[in-house]
Amino acid sequence: MGRTAVGGTFEQLHDGHRKLIRKAFETAGDDILDIGLTSNGMAGEKNRDIPDYPTREKKLTDFIKELGIPEERYHIRMLTTPYGTTLEDDYDAIVVSPETYPVALKINELRKKSGKPEIKIVRIEYVMADDDIPISSTRIVHGEIDVHGHLKGLQH
Repeated sequence: MGRTAVGGTFEQLHDGHRKLIRKAFETAGDDILDIGLTSNGMAGEKNRDIPDYPTREKKLTDFIKELGIPEERYHIRMLTTPYGTTLEDDYDAIVVSPETYPVALKINELRKKSGKPEIKIVRIEYVMADDDIPISSTRIVHGEIDVHGHLKGLQH
């Protein structure tokens, strides 16, 4: 049985995150999906108030339940480094956004140096907001858009 990896902070669980998670389950097929969720310590490096780990984990599991995916198909693992378990464990694929693509390249570089096979990188594109700028947690926190990319507030 193979394994697929995906990771993130999943601060606001916006439509871009939802697309990433759906693609990760699609890529994993009947195999196990390891979802790396950044620790409070790593999330705190973003210099803004980010919901704590249990809150983000609950939103993530609630969304996965909405997708109808059974618990035995995935594991949520706390990320304390950008690489999680991808440097030691065997994975068939890693699913990333354009933002996390450089991390996947670094993972494969480090795996190659240690004699491990590369992981297939599956890259999704950004989900655009109504203004054709990518949806991001930063934009949501700043009140520009909602989690679906709809514009909020006054537009100039």
